[in-house]
Amino acid sequence: MTALVVAIFALTYVLIAVRRFRLLPIGRPAGALLGATLMVVSGAMTPAQSYHAIDGDTIVLLLAMMILTAELELTGFFAWAGRRVLVFAKTPRALLVTTAVVAALGSAFLVNDTICLFMTPIVVETCVLARLPLGPYLIVLATSANLGSAATLVGNPQNMLIGSMSGMPFGTFIAVVLPVVLVVFALHLGLALTFYRKVLPRGPLLDQGPLPTAVAPEKPPRGVPVVAVIFLGVIAAFFAGAHLGYAAMGGAVALITVRFRDPAKTFAKVDWTLLLFFCGLFIVTGALRQTGLVESLWREVAPALRYDTAGGLAAFTGTMTLGSNLVSNVPMVVLTGPYLHELGDPQLGWTLLAYITTIAGNLTLVGSVANIIVAEGAREHYHLGFVEYLRFGAVSTVLALAVGVPLLVWWGPVVLAWLG
Repeated sequence: MTALVVAIFALTYVLIAVRRFRLLPIGRPAGALLGATLMVVSGAMTPAQSYHAIDGDTIVLLLAMMILTAELELTGFFAWAGRRVLVFAKTPRALLVTTAVVAALGSAFLVNDTICLFMTPIVVETCVLARLPLGPYLIVLATSANLGSAATLVGNPQNMLIGSMSGMPFGTFIAVVLPVVLVVFALHLGLALTFYRKVLPRGPLLDQGPLPTAVAPEKPPRGVPVVAVIFLGVIAAFFAGAHLGYAAMGGAVALITVRFRDPAKTFAKVDWTLLLFFCGLFIVTGALRQTGLVESLWREVAPALRYDTAGGLAAFTGTMTLGSNLVSNVPMVVLTGPYLHELGDPQLGWTLLAYITTIAGNLTLVGSVANIIVAEGAREHYHLGFVEYLRFGAVSTVLALAVGVPLLVWWGPVVLAWLG
């Protein structure tokens, strides 16, 4: 039976890693569902065990955040806010900085994939009308969104999963990770401005052409104030220590209720395939853990990956970065999280795991779903190539890891000890 479980697991992870496997081009969500079904049909897990393997807290939080962001989109908040913020960008360099700041800040609380989905058309429209090179702005949008999402437990799917698995309070996580992200983000901005200094034109943006941001409406669309108040209430509940999933779900239900309309359009915008992917992944990895192989493997490699030594920290960082790009960051978190206690202080380990697997998404164009969303969203106007992205992404990732990981190892224990 163990051999069969390993074979099913390997098939599933090939489908997840390759994304579009030529021999079986069914994609990641269906690949995870296939693996989960095979685990139950083969007898590796009972139906009851498969249900128990699914992390309900993560699924509820993901669903609730999707509903919240869908409501924000339907009210016109993203289009209005994006245009209003970019009004302040008077030069190409200022536009690059503004794009990075808005993407990072938005991703910290509204999920990086969502921010990239709604910001890409605005950035493309602005750059096309201003006759600016699209490549730098698209790359900075994606990398900044990923970096900003590392700062909170609701910034991206893997951090949501870590929040559920670790039980770390929302405020504690931010206290540990946010200062590190701010330092690294400042370096990231400096790198972007230096890297693209020769391709960004000089002079005011308005000299380049009539920008849509210049005529952005002063007042927010109807319904935005109510949505904003409820969303801020959700964030306050996060900091107050409420259950993340049900705090977000409470806000989602409140939005649906106060708007007095059929929520069919809201539910249509929920990424059900991502929820399906998570459920299938939980079942597949749950079946593999039942064999005891994962635990045995971690015990073997733990001495080399202990992050309380310089060599171990480097090995842990490299392993998580490589694994996140090979099989994606969510699977790496699922496989690593339960065994962090073998590698050192688990509280510090959770923050390291969240930070590294998120930053790893900036390495290549296919390293993060957010990157792919940006590339696909701009496809009609610009082809963002793998090599073009890699030139900046690789340098940005190495810089963020080289500075951020040691800083997190130094700063994390100080904050955790202070918070008790």
